[in-house]
This record gives sequence, structure tokens and C-alpha cells, in this order.
Amino acid sequence: MTDRLRLNGHEVEEAFRRLALHMPGRTPNAKGPKDQPGAFRSVVACILSAQSRDANTALAAARLFAIIETPDDLLALPEAQLIGAIRPCGLYNMKARNLRRLAASLIEEHGRVVPRTRAGLMALPGVGRKCADIVLAFTFDEPVIAVDTHVNRVCNRLGLTCQTTAERTAAELEARAPDWVRADGHFWLIQFGKAVCLSQRPRCEACFLSDLCLWLKRQRPSTSRME
Repeated sequence: MTDRLRLNGHEVEEAFRRLALHMPGRTPNAKGPKDQPGAFRSVVACILSAQSRDANTALAAARLFAIIETPDDLLALPEAQLIGAIRPCGLYNMKARNLRRLAASLIEEHGRVVPRTRAGLMALPGVGRKCADIVLAFTFDEPVIAVDTHVNRVCNRLGLTCQTTAERTAAELEARAPDWVRADGHFWLIQFGKAVCLSQRPRCEACFLSDLCLWLKRQRPSTSRME
């Protein structure tokens, strides 16, 4: 059995080369996981998505954006009405506080303009690395590999990274991924995670990365040690 935790640099390059060959990558209508037009709506939707199913996030976002359009609208919204709108996504009291703080920060510190850098986005209330990278990749079209649940699982199974949290995975992936993969890397990995490297029953028998995958090697005895 293997005790390796990470693929080497050559193997990382080869894994991405195969992903680029087999996965469609960024499509013309790609709108990102939160499917929101504009940076402000994207940030708000990302905050709503924390520990929430996509369908519940979409419902909460639709209800909220039916009654607000700008940070000023959000800050002026009565608390009870704000909580009522976002209730479907859960953790609504905490998220309502973060949304109000976000709106105040955008108005008072950023001239109502969402920052275009990771550091600037992560300085906003309620915004972490995952949310910042999603906004950078899908709203500002920056070459950033955003790490969601699927990407985090795939990277740590294969051995592209070896981390315990999505934020740490994102930092390590940024350091290890070749420059040429950054524009489409998120799409290849998320598509691979949904089509092949499934959460409960990965389709290892149909996987074009099975010979590289460190997780799969740990599941199988190594014939090289059976002598």
C-alpha cells in the first residue's frame, strides 16, 4: 500500500492534462455555482450558501433579490423582513448580521463597489476564501481555481493536495497547479467530481486518472511488496 500523500509535480501536470482532455471546462453559459449577475449579488449569494443546499440557497437569494437591489436597500431592510426572506438557507440570524455588515462596509469603505482582489473580498464581513475565489472566477473572470465541496474532495483523493479544509486545499492547489490550468481548472475538477469521482461511490473502474490516484492505491495491496 502507498504511504504517499501527494502526487509529484510531473504527476500533477499529467493529471491536469488528462482532465483538460476529458472534461468540457468553462462553457459559454457558465455562470458559477451561485448563478448571480453582478458582484454584489454574487457575494450576497455566497454568504447565503454557507452550510446550505443549492436549492435552498437559490430560493433564499430569489426571495431577497425580489425586494433589494443595492447595499443601501439591504441595509434599509427591516431585520424581520430580511430574516424572513433568507430563512430557507438556514443560519439566517447569523447570515442576516453578516449581510448587514457587508452592506455597511461596501457603503462606508468601498464606495458601494465590490473589491476585485482576493484580499479585498476577504476583508468584507462574512466572506472567506471560497466565496472570494468564486466571485473572482465567475464575476471578474480571473484565472482562479475556486474550491467547493467537489473540488476539495477530488484534489485530496487524487493527491493533488493533502489538506483538511477547503481553504487550505485552495492555498495548496494555487501553489501546485501549473499556470496554464488556472482558467479552467475549477471546471475540470468540479465536472470530474460530479461525473466520475463521486462522493459515495466513485467510478474508479471508468476513471482516466485511476493509475495516478493515491486514494485508490491505498485501497489496493501493492504487488511490488508481495514477494
